Amino acid sequence: MHIQRKIRLVVKRYLLGEGITVLLVLLYAPLLVHWYDGWFNKNISIEHEYFSHGLIGLPYAAYIAWMNRKSWRSLPNSPHPLGSFLLVLGTLFYLSRLSDLVNLSLLVMLVSICLSLKGIPGLKLHAMPLLFVFLASPNHIPYLIEPYALPLQHFIAEISGFILIKVGLNVTVQEIYLYVNDRIVEVAPHCAGLKMLFTSLYVSLILLDWTGVWHDQKRSLLFLGITSILSISSNILRNTLLTYFHGTQKEGLFTWLHAGWGGDLYSACILGLLVLILNGMEKYFPSQSVN
Repeated sequence: MHIQRKIRLVVKRYLLGEGITVLLVLLYAPLLVHWYDGWFNKNISIEHEYFSHGLIGLPYAAYIAWMNRKSWRSLPNSPHPLGSFLLVLGTLFYLSRLSDLVNLSLLVMLVSICLSLKGIPGLKLHAMPLLFVFLASPNHIPYLIEPYALPLQHFIAEISGFILIKVGLNVTVQEIYLYVNDRIVEVAPHCAGLKMLFTSLYVSLILLDWTGVWHDQKRSLLFLGITSILSISSNILRNTLLTYFHGTQKEGLFTWLHAGWGGDLYSACILGLLVLILNGMEKYFPSQSVN
């Protein structure tokens, strides 16, 4: 009798987990395909492109959840009442047909599952993967932030103009516009490096979690600060090159760096520098708190 009861408990536990997984796949596979298709082919809105870091972030979140599976199973079943409320809310979001709400419904559903099955301990266990899912869920927040990027746009235009003047070009800067040889280049919000800044910070969080450095708060804040400075500086250089190429009628190079694979290569190099910087920090200033 004891063995039969144990078998029923094990079967119930695994069937519940597999059933929830299958249901989530059926519900959200089309949404994830839409996200990835848009990120890969860039056939979506600029606001959606701000979240293209989800290309690596979502698989990494799934990897963390998979690695935590033993810890998850060891947690006692302690449903939290908020889980049922979030389950209903996530369902309403999913059925709303409003893009932002449908996108965010994935996060709400995952949080509701954690709370409904394991309560607050389960939510804490999966805090990091849930954070990566949240930061990779497309929404219109970047569109709301863009109007406040004007000082950054003006700063980038001024520095780029200063550099080009020093190399001998006749450049005039007016607010966020650079005029070179009667040709104009605009430092638009998207060109101000907001996307690269978001991506750099997101990748930095992944690196901090992967290496365990995030346990050291001061080191983590220092690395995030360096990431922000590197992202802004690299974007100044990119806008300077774009203005130079456009102003000197090198349209092939301008298109390559602005809309071609050159821009992707440039971004990949910047993200690669983050890995080298973090490795350097750990080599010369090793963290005592990293496991």
